[in-house]
Amino acid sequence: MSTLQIAWLAATTGGFIALLSILMAKRESGSALLAAILSGGFATYTAIQIAQEGVIGFFTNHTQNLTGLQVWWDLVMCAMIALFFIAPRARKVGMNVVPWSLLVAGTASIGLLAMCARLFWLENRAASAAA
Repeated sequence: MSTLQIAWLAATTGGFIALLSILMAKRESGSALLAAILSGGFATYTAIQIAQEGVIGFFTNHTQNLTGLQVWWDLVMCAMIALFFIAPRARKVGMNVVPWSLLVAGTASIGLLAMCARLFWLENRAASAAA
């Protein structure tokens, strides 16, 4: 098994564990720290990938065949669906949604996780102040 196949398997396993956690825990609020760590970790991985393979690799990867294009469309739609659900909560706690949306548009999951980290932190702070 290649290193990339092992990384794919690890991500799939991690995603399955995250899904089970979401379904079983029934949390009322998210973890700002976890979202920040995931954003930073994925940003670091992306920076390494860009340093080794260049930015053009994103374009090439998503325009070589129908599968790559389908993955691109799926990424864009998932990011916009997540933003659709997150934006009202973000506005409610006073976040300026425009710059965060631009970050999400430019970095997808990295920006989305950073936005969630900020949102969760603000929501938890508001809940603590109300208690």
